[in-house]
Amino acid sequence: MPTKPLKALGFNLAALLLSVVAFIPVYIVIVNSLKTKAEASVMGIGLPTTLHFENFATVIEKGKLGQSFFNSMLYSVGSTAIGTILAAMAAFVLSRNRTRLNRFLYFFIIMGIALPTNYVTLTQVMQITQLINTQLGIIILHASGQIPFGIFLIYGFVQTVPRELDEAAIVDGCGPWRLFFVVIMPLLMPVMITLSVLSFLGAWSDFIAPLYFLNNSDYWPMTLAVYNFFGQFQSDWSLVSADILLTILPVLIVYLLAQRFILSGLTSGAVKG
Repeated sequence: MPTKPLKALGFNLAALLLSVVAFIPVYIVIVNSLKTKAEASVMGIGLPTTLHFENFATVIEKGKLGQSFFNSMLYSVGSTAIGTILAAMAAFVLSRNRTRLNRFLYFFIIMGIALPTNYVTLTQVMQITQLINTQLGIIILHASGQIPFGIFLIYGFVQTVPRELDEAAIVDGCGPWRLFFVVIMPLLMPVMITLSVLSFLGAWSDFIAPLYFLNNSDYWPMTLAVYNFFGQFQSDWSLVSADILLTILPVLIVYLLAQRFILSGLTSGAVKG
């Protein structure tokens, strides 16, 4: 048998194995969320004898998931919109005007991708700006954390947009704001959609920032609601599994619907840097 088909078969089998391993925890959560308390106590992989959908109603009522879901959507959508637009604007300016200062600023900003967060300093900043224990503070915190990767992702994509479009728009009387939002931003939509999806997933699943900076339980996202629910009902794994499933379900739906945009956006600007 030729070498290339063997390699392709090996890669496909490895990908299948990794997919199965990654799906096992999700499968365990799904089947145990539909079991009774006694059946779910061992967190087995067997199917439930009867389906108990009332577990989800109990979780929504006792776990206050309605408010937590609204908070998570507010943080994720708000921070994604702010972070994506600001990253696109900054990447456009830095890419179009390649001065030494802008080159330095670009590398300085994208260092934020790798550098760890100093939560002592960050807490002091949040206190000084009076953003601690506020919903606006979490939105701004998530948005600022998304900007370094966003600029890195969009920077290379901007170079694929011809400069002649800028010149033609300026000749037609476009100012800087209109040039970006009317002419350039629609062309950046593939990579901006990719960044939006990744930012949404990151903000939705974030646990550390709300834990540190939100003391009011009315502002808790679903990740903290799961943590609190587990503390109260850790003896009932059927309810805990139902709570976890409701929390990860929006993430799974968004990822499955947008996975093709993630791949295309990550590779579209990869040729130039």
